[in-house]
Amino acid sequence: MLDQGAEANTAKSRDLALKRYAKWLVNEGELSSDPLLGLKPPKGDQKVVQAVTEDQLRRMIIACQGKSLTDRRDEAIIRLMAETGIRTNEVLDLQVPDVNLTDGLVTILRGKGGKGRVSPFSVQTASAIDRYLRARRAHRLSDTGALWLGGGGKGLGYHGLRKALKLRANAAGVENFHLHMLRHTAAIRWLSKNGSESGLMSVAGWKNRTMIDRYIGAAAASLAADEARRLNLGDI
Repeated sequence: MLDQGAEANTAKSRDLALKRYAKWLVNEGELSSDPLLGLKPPKGDQKVVQAVTEDQLRRMIIACQGKSLTDRRDEAIIRLMAETGIRTNEVLDLQVPDVNLTDGLVTILRGKGGKGRVSPFSVQTASAIDRYLRARRAHRLSDTGALWLGGGGKGLGYHGLRKALKLRANAAGVENFHLHMLRHTAAIRWLSKNGSESGLMSVAGWKNRTMIDRYIGAAAASLAADEARRLNLGDI
């Protein structure tokens, strides 16, 4: 399957399903022995984790330096996603009461797998959200519960958010940007600043270490790149 272009997770799922089926056939007496017993699961290539660099992130925020509702909204969302690793669907599902600016906490009532969590955010992100909320009061839909609202008196959905942040990324010179890159970015930034693995799992809403191991490698590569630039070994 991998040779034919299948994703590693797909191949692993098929492998597990076949092994369960083979075991069932043995238990039912259809097979005298399990032909798949001891067969190792497939190993796929480790994909490079795409993330936004610190400099690119700063430029994306600078690209939002206006006073319009969308300027303030986009900065607040970029900061929140790049700091907490909140998923795109989770950020779009946020309601106004889910954000506690005083304590710097965002409550995700229903995350992946139906599990909720509370993630902390910084004073800088709280200030950005506060600026957005003040601009939000003049919106036609300000009385609705949804935290994020769109321009032109409309709400904000997935396609609207993707288009908005893609524009900010283009202005910042970030190529091939997609929304999930901000979740990647949050994880790498956390680990690069010596944040604990257990803390990242809690904040990002992961229940196992599978994703953590990917990000540890990405964070190490990012730190190595910074160190290489500092050492400037090409200066001969």
